[in-house]
This record gives sequence, C-alpha cells and structure tokens, in this order.
Amino acid sequence: MKINVVAFSTNGCRTALRLQEAFREEDIHCYCKTTSDNLGVERIPGSTKEWTGRSFAECDALVYIGAIGIAVRYIAPFIKSKDTDPAVVAMDEHGAFTVALLSGHIGGCNELTQRIADALGSTPVITTATDINGKFSVDVFATRNLLRIGSLRIAKDVSARVLDGRFVGFCSEMPVEGKMSDGLTPADSGEFGVCISTDPDRKPFDVTMSLTPMDVTLGIGCRRDTDPLAMRNFVHETLDGLGISPKRVGAVASVDLKKDEQAILELARHLRAPVSFYTSEQLMAIPGTFSRSEFVKSVTAVDCVCERSAIACGGEEIILRKTARDGMTISVAKRKVSPRFLR
Repeated sequence: MKINVVAFSTNGCRTALRLQEAFREEDIHCYCKTTSDNLGVERIPGSTKEWTGRSFAECDALVYIGAIGIAVRYIAPFIKSKDTDPAVVAMDEHGAFTVALLSGHIGGCNELTQRIADALGSTPVITTATDINGKFSVDVFATRNLLRIGSLRIAKDVSARVLDGRFVGFCSEMPVEGKMSDGLTPADSGEFGVCISTDPDRKPFDVTMSLTPMDVTLGIGCRRDTDPLAMRNFVHETLDGLGISPKRVGAVASVDLKKDEQAILELARHLRAPVSFYTSEQLMAIPGTFSRSEFVKSVTAVDCVCERSAIACGGEEIILRKTARDGMTISVAKRKVSPRFLR
C-alpha cells in the first residue's frame, strides 16, 4: 500500500515519524508543511493543494496529521467517487484520535484507521453505519475478496436493507468459505439479492447486486508511443475471444521500461485495475516455461514481457500465451479468488 502522510506542526511530525516506523512494511512517505522544527521530515515543495492532487492520483491512502478541517479543505476539490478515491485518514497532532474520513469501505480507510489506532495506541473513530452496528457490508466483503462491485447505487441499498432487517438473498457460483453473515439469506431468486458470478450480466434476483471475481491478470507489451485506443481495442477483442468479461480483469502489468507508456496507463484506468511495472531482473526471476524472443530480450532484457508480467502481478495459470498485433503483445492469466465471510 502506498501511503502519503503530511503533518502541519512539530508534534505532527513526531506522530508522522511514529507512524512511519510502525508501517515500515508499507510504501509510506512522510511530508510536512510547517515553519517550525520539522524533525527531519521532508517539507512539501510548492502548495499543499498541488501535493494533495498528486497524492490522490498516485496513492492508496493519505494521512493528514492536524485539524480535520485542514484535511477537508485540501481533499474537497479532488473527491470524485467512492470506488476511485483513495483512503483518507485524519489524526490530531498527538495521535490521540484516528478518524476514518474518506473511502471507508472500498478504499480501505476503516481498516487502515483501525491498523493505525492499534499501532499507535490511539482511539479509532469510524462512523459508517454497517461498521458501528456490526452488520454485513457488501463493499468491504467485495474489496477483501477481490470482487468487483457492479453498482454502487445497489450497494447502498444492500446496506440499507441489512440495517433495516429486510430480505437480502445471496448466491454464488463458487464456494464461499466461512459462516454466512447475518442479514443474508441463501436464495436463488427473490426481490433483492447479492450474486457472485464470472458473468456480470447474470441477474437471478429482481434487483441483483452483482459481484464479479477479479480473477484475470493481463501482461502487456508494446512498442513506444502505441495508440491507446488501438491497445484498448486489442485487449477487448482478445478478452471477447476468450469469453472473458473485462470486469474480471484485476491487474495489468508490464516491464518498468514502459512505466510511462500512455497506452498501458490508460488501459489500466479504463479497466479500473491497478497497474504494476517490474524490472527485467524481477521478471526473469519468475520460474516457469515462457515464450522466448531474442529481439525482445535485446531491447528489454526480458525474453517475454507479457507472459512473465501476467504471472508477476498475481496470475497463477496462463490461459493465453503471447499474442501479438501491430507491435502490441498480450498474455492472459488466471488467479484463484476464494471469497470468504469474515466475522
């Protein structure tokens, strides 16, 4: 998880450093905006508003250490949607309270808030209704289990019905581990329900909350300055030929030489999937049998960028080996998605 932290006082910097120490396993970076002693914390160059905009685009989570009002003012211009906004946590400068501010469920803010509180001994403040009532939250369930939410509007209705004690059916084409959460009823039909299926168009209920397993990973290669639209069409046609919905794509990857390639970056945004880039050493270290191209290796130091990338970003089994068109290559892999109810 990539986390950017910003503090606005010396005490805030002290808390930021404590947080950085506690979260050493994460990709965490601390900054400050203060004229007082910064305790060695990097000062933000330029404006905090610009820093916030960059962080919204690049990070999984932001932590503001100071008054909540400061955080609200800075993030307000960049808030778009609960399925794309990063998690935003606010803390007082002493770390006495840790407040889940934005993207509590899908963005993982509630979970991050609890982790921070546990690590620093602060009091977590989480205000989402399903959490404070200990009820099933479909967006938390989906996020934890690599399931894509079909409709945020219907997701809100799931929470409302669970909180009100109304009927919410549940069915899945794959086994779901654990005891079914309170508020759900096993059913294959009915007025309203949740359905896990690799076919996002499957609607067994009158109103269906569709959850699609993100069990597909894409490895991508391309020549420099490839047309983004051509790449998108290539990928869609490839997936269509395999009978795979684009909604099942949960990761896109390539070699780090392509980390600024707009065709790949725009593809990932279009598919609403995280994109990862790996060094040639990382890709070549992946065990297995892959296609080989001496030309590609002479350029990238990797014998097959797309196949190795598809495995590097979580794929377990290649279902489509290297396929090429007009300087673009793709490989498709599957990974296991095993939904589980957590109590």
